[in-house]
Amino acid sequence: MFLFLAAAENNAGPALPVAAPKLFEIPLGPFSIPVTNSMIFEGIVCLVILLVIRMGTRRMEEVPNGLQNFIEFVIEGMENICKILLEPKVLRWSFPLIATYFILILSSNLMGLLPGVGSIGYGPVAETGLYAGFPFSLAHVHEPLFRTPMADANATIAMSAIFFVMSLIWAIRYHGFGGFLYHLFGPKGGLKGPMLYLLVPLFFCIGFIEIISLLIRPVALSMRLFGNIYGGESVMAIMLSLPPYGLPAVIFYFQEALVGSVQTLVFTLLCVVFVGTLCTHTEEHSEEDGHQH
Repeated sequence: MFLFLAAAENNAGPALPVAAPKLFEIPLGPFSIPVTNSMIFEGIVCLVILLVIRMGTRRMEEVPNGLQNFIEFVIEGMENICKILLEPKVLRWSFPLIATYFILILSSNLMGLLPGVGSIGYGPVAETGLYAGFPFSLAHVHEPLFRTPMADANATIAMSAIFFVMSLIWAIRYHGFGGFLYHLFGPKGGLKGPMLYLLVPLFFCIGFIEIISLLIRPVALSMRLFGNIYGGESVMAIMLSLPPYGLPAVIFYFQEALVGSVQTLVFTLLCVVFVGTLCTHTEEHSEEDGHQH
């Protein structure tokens, strides 16, 4: 085993495995915690984010400039977008998590395009002579030391699961438990009178559809982000294996930077929309609140 850069086979297909390779394990009594290359790189990304924020907020100024100005621009921009769809109190609850996701996903996607991510790693020397040493090849290895975290389904699933649990907590906090059930199964459109009782079975069916929709949301969030980033990384792996010296991949770097940024925005906006649909009153409740005020 030794450190190398590997050239992919012409017919090998994507060099990026679906499962993140395990680099080592941390023993913990009778169990052990596997540490993958995506976990290592995610730790590096988090460290870089913390350092940048620390440097930008070390000396806060009333009139921001430089790094402080950039940090405030990002946070205020996200906050202004969230204000359009979320009530002030819901914004206070959800914005820290949504903004954290935005910064983490965008940083991970962009830093994943840095040279060495996915191309430097450990592995055996192939007897077929398919492996070429640095600097003659820039292809992805099969077990790289670093991997873009969002190309690992474990990361996107964990983020979506956390958001799913927190969104339910915010919804129950907003409506109350009984109010949340009424939000799901109650009449829609302010329907009243005898017709309401006739349509009760229909509203129950709609409520069960709403529950299915809630359960599908974290799956859609995680798989959409994972699929786009994993697909892009796989294309980059193939392009980097093409002669001369992987230069065809240069064009795809700009495309992947755009895709990573767009997918970050899509993920966070969907989170905002999902929270907004859960934490909102029905028309009937809105009218009652208006009369009370």
